[in-house]
Amino acid sequence: MNTVQRTIRFTLNGEAVSADVPPHWNLVELLQNRFALFGARESCGQGLCGCCTVLVNGTAVTGCLYLAALVDGAEVVTIERAADGDGLDAVQKAFIECGAFQCGFCTPGFILMTRQLLDEKPDPTEDEIRHYLSGNLCRCGAYPEIIEAVRRAARMRKSTS
Repeated sequence: MNTVQRTIRFTLNGEAVSADVPPHWNLVELLQNRFALFGARESCGQGLCGCCTVLVNGTAVTGCLYLAALVDGAEVVTIERAADGDGLDAVQKAFIECGAFQCGFCTPGFILMTRQLLDEKPDPTEDEIRHYLSGNLCRCGAYPEIIEAVRRAARMRKSTS
């Protein structure tokens, strides 16, 4: 069966790209099938776990629910571009230093959400951290370490600004 496809053009991790996509594809399918980017992972398929988090025009979206065609003309950033040049950014360093992961499946989503949180609130309270990250689930239960990693990343960012 031939499926009608649409050509979309957008910026992916700083590079202008285009792709032909079926109308039913979500953003995770686009990233994995056309660009071999596997950091955003479809887990629940219902937008409830945060494993598929991707930044579109600077805003975190659930890639499993976000239609790929909607990124036409947008700027998309995935975990693969989260590093600061050749080194890790403060959030990534803090997650490593605090051991804020076990299996790592949910970590990309937590890192991107933490970056967005700290961009909006450079010094969040614990309640703000918990509320902001409430859409991300860690099945291994690394929540105390994740909270500490967000705090540490906030301090690291503050000390370099």
